[in-house]
Amino acid sequence: MAAKARNPRKTRNPDLVRGVGKFSRSKMYHKRGLWAIKAKNGGVFPRHDVKPAAETQPEKPPKFYPADDVKKPLVNKRKPKPTKLRASITPGTVLIILAGRFKGKRVVFLKQLSSGLLLVTGPFKINGVPLRRVNQSYVIATSTKVDISGLNVEKFDDKYFAKEVEKKKKKGEGEFFEAEKELDLFFYMLMASMSVIGELHSLCQSFWWKLFVVSLLINISRTTNCRRRMCSRKERKTIRRVWMLH
Repeated sequence: MAAKARNPRKTRNPDLVRGVGKFSRSKMYHKRGLWAIKAKNGGVFPRHDVKPAAETQPEKPPKFYPADDVKKPLVNKRKPKPTKLRASITPGTVLIILAGRFKGKRVVFLKQLSSGLLLVTGPFKINGVPLRRVNQSYVIATSTKVDISGLNVEKFDDKYFAKEVEKKKKKGEGEFFEAEKELDLFFYMLMASMSVIGELHSLCQSFWWKLFVVSLLINISRTTNCRRRMCSRKERKTIRRVWMLH
C-alpha cells in the first residue's frame, strides 16, 4: 500500500463517481485556457524540441592498474544529533550516581553540555563531589529539586574539562652544554672522593676522557660487592644521557 502524500494534489475536475469527472472534455478545454495557448501559436500547440546531448570525449584507459583492489572509504552521511535530555532531569534536580568513583553519591544537576553529558556538582564542600561531567544513563533522577536560578554556569563547557597537552621540546645544543657541565661537576666530585692521583686528573682534561673514566668507575662500582656505591642512581642516569647525546 502506497503511502499517502502530505499535500494531496487538488484537481480541477473532481470525480463524481470513480472514473467519471464532473466536467466534460470540452469544458475542461476552456477551463484550462488551452484555446488561448493554441490561438497564440497559430492554431497549433507549441512543441519544445529536445536539446541534443553534448558530445563527450571517450576517456582514455589508465596506464596503470593496481594489483589489488583499492578500497574506497565509505561516505559517512550520518549527522550527529544532540542527545535528548530525559524529561525527569531539569536544572536543580538531585541525581544519584550509579557508577564510577562517586557511586551512590547525591549530586545536583546544573546543565547539559554540547557533548550531551550532564554537568553536576556535589557541592564539593558537602559530600566531596567536585564539578564533573556524567552520562545521563548512569544517573537516577529523584523528586528533590534545588533552586539554582541565581547560579551562572555559562563558562563551564567541554573545553573547560579538556586536558592541556604539553609539547615535547626538541633537544638542542643548550641541553648538550648543560649535560657537559653536570659531567664536569660530577667528575671533580668523584676524583676528590676517591683521592685519585694528579696524573689522572691532568690526563682527563678533555670531555671524552672524563666521560670514559666516569663510566668506567660506574661499571666497576656496579660489578663489585662494595656496600657504598661510588655514585647515586640519578648520577648514573646523567652519565647515560650524556652518552646518548654524543
